[in-house]
Amino acid sequence: MKIAIASDHAGYEEKERLKPLLNELGIQYEDLGTVSEESVDYPDYARKVGDEVAQGHVDQGLLVCGSGTGMAIAANKVPGVRAAVAWNEETARLAREHNDANVLSLGARVTSPEELPKIVRAWFAAKFAGGRHERRVEKITEIEKEELGFGAPR
Repeated sequence: MKIAIASDHAGYEEKERLKPLLNELGIQYEDLGTVSEESVDYPDYARKVGDEVAQGHVDQGLLVCGSGTGMAIAANKVPGVRAAVAWNEETARLAREHNDANVLSLGARVTSPEELPKIVRAWFAAKFAGGRHERRVEKITEIEKEELGFGAPR
């Protein structure tokens, strides 16, 4: 598995701390920035990861910002991205199993440093369950197509 990883300034330190865990899990990653704690605009980095996921260059994405929310919102603007904020193992697992989320967004300022590796482990251990969830994910895709003008009018 290969992922794209990025952070803003608020998530930089935690992003760097997660890299050894990714290595341990055998997950290849492409770090798309940022490279320091100097202030940057999180949408720029969320889009970079979102584009890589949507274009199929990587299997999944991992984002880290202050709350996780801003980057998830920005990444979700990229067609084909289903970014989820996870604040514990359960939300990470359910996002993968039920929503087929393909980008994990973490909040460095709102999640303890001890919890972040647990969340990442849970995320990468979980797989999409399909079944009744498939129908729901397809409906999300249909909404996206309609908003982009590709679907039938409502």
